[in-house]
Amino acid sequence: MAIKITDECINCDACVAECPNNAIYEPDDNWSYSDETALSGMVTGLNGEEIDADAENDPISDEFYFIVTDKCTECKGFHDEPQCAAVCPVDCCVPDEDHVETEEELLNKKAWLHGE
Repeated sequence: MAIKITDECINCDACVAECPNNAIYEPDDNWSYSDETALSGMVTGLNGEEIDADAENDPISDEFYFIVTDKCTECKGFHDEPQCAAVCPVDCCVPDEDHVETEEELLNKKAWLHGE
């Protein structure tokens, strides 16, 4: 499953640099699929939907750091554990029960994001 950041986040910035998928954003920041990934222009998403990878999407939170679920792979294919959770000083990077994915799905997402 993807990781989410809870409202206990203290906005310390420790997690951002650790994310290999650039899935973590500052509060109130717009995000796009193309941010530090191989995606660009119109692409077919993992659900078969056409996506403009360069489009600026609205922030998911304006109060604390947030993780874009469609870009989170729990660090599968990069590390043995989610790096955001490993470095979070207040343990607010937790599994997102609303977005459960198998290891195979997470690895497919990694390949999609990074053109592998």
